Amino acid sequence: MEDTLLWIVGVLLLLFCSLDVWYYLRVVVVLVRAWFLSPVFDITAEQTASGRVVLHDLDLCHMNNARYLRECDFARFSLYTRNGVFKALRALGATVVVGATTIRYRRPLCVGEAFEIRSRIVCWDEKSFYLEQRFVSCKDGMVSAVMFCKQNVLRSSPDKILQYLCKRKVEVPEFPEDLQHWISFISASSKALRGGSQLDDKKSE
Repeated sequence: MEDTLLWIVGVLLLLFCSLDVWYYLRVVVVLVRAWFLSPVFDITAEQTASGRVVLHDLDLCHMNNARYLRECDFARFSLYTRNGVFKALRALGATVVVGATTIRYRRPLCVGEAFEIRSRIVCWDEKSFYLEQRFVSCKDGMVSAVMFCKQNVLRSSPDKILQYLCKRKVEVPEFPEDLQHWISFISASSKALRGGSQLDDKKSE
C-alpha cells in the first residue's frame, strides 16, 4: 500500500514538474462547461466568459500581463465550442493556431476583482480569423484591456468552415479601421523578416 502511494505521488510530481497541469485541467473544465451551455448560431456573435483575479494571477497586486493572454485562450475555447467552429474543424480535418496577437492594457485588474472577457470573431480572410477580446471590469464596466488575435486555419480555410456551419457562403464583414492598421503592420513585419532571412542566406553562402 505504501509503495502504491509513493508511486502515485511520484507520478503526480513528475506531471506537475514537466507539464502545466492546471492549464490542461482548466481547458477540460472550460470545454465541458461550454458543451452544456446553449449553442450560438451567429458566428460573429459576442460571447462572454467570467473570471476573477486570484492569488496565482498576481504581479505586484494586479493581474500579470501574461495571464491576460492565458485567459484569452480559455475564452476562445469556449467561443469555438459554442459557435461550432471546433466541430467544423474536426469534420474538415483542420486546426487553428495563433498567428499573431496584440494587446493594449488600459487599467490593471486587481486581486479579487471580477471581470468578463467578451470575445467575438470580427472578420476573416482567405487564411485566418480575426478576433477581438475585451476584458471588462465588473466593478464599473470599464474596458481594462483589449486584444486582437489572428487565428490561422491549417488544412482548410475560414470560408470552408463557415460554409460547413451555415450551409451557404457567408459574406465577410467590413474590417474595422484599427484592425486594418494592425493587419498592415503584420504584413510589413512579415515582409521585413523575409527580406532579412534572404540577406542572412546570402551572407552564409
